[in-house]
Amino acid sequence: MIRPRKALHHTRLAIWLAALALLAVTPASAADIEAGRAKSQMCMVCHGQLGLSVRPDAPNIAGHPEIYLRSKLRDYRSGTRHNEIMNVIAKGLSDEDIANLAAWYSAIRVEATAPR
Repeated sequence: MIRPRKALHHTRLAIWLAALALLAVTPASAADIEAGRAKSQMCMVCHGQLGLSVRPDAPNIAGHPEIYLRSKLRDYRSGTRHNEIMNVIAKGLSDEDIANLAAWYSAIRVEATAPR
């Protein structure tokens, strides 16, 4: 017999997984990749032309999932994620800018090769 508390946990987990699956199949067409490419000019100083970092203290952002990039940019904008430079840059981004940047960087394909 499943206890009520455990059943509630399983129900919440099922709802969360269903929402995550829905987000995964939501088309990225709402965002404009070309607008993201144009907006990415300001990102190139630290993150490189194609999202591959040119600075040791800046992460590579190319190829990350769109939902991850959107989330992190929103976190920088709101101040819940802290980085002196990114907090200032993200403050000026609209939701549309964030969606477009995330679409652009997630569309870049990165190939990984294991060491020999």
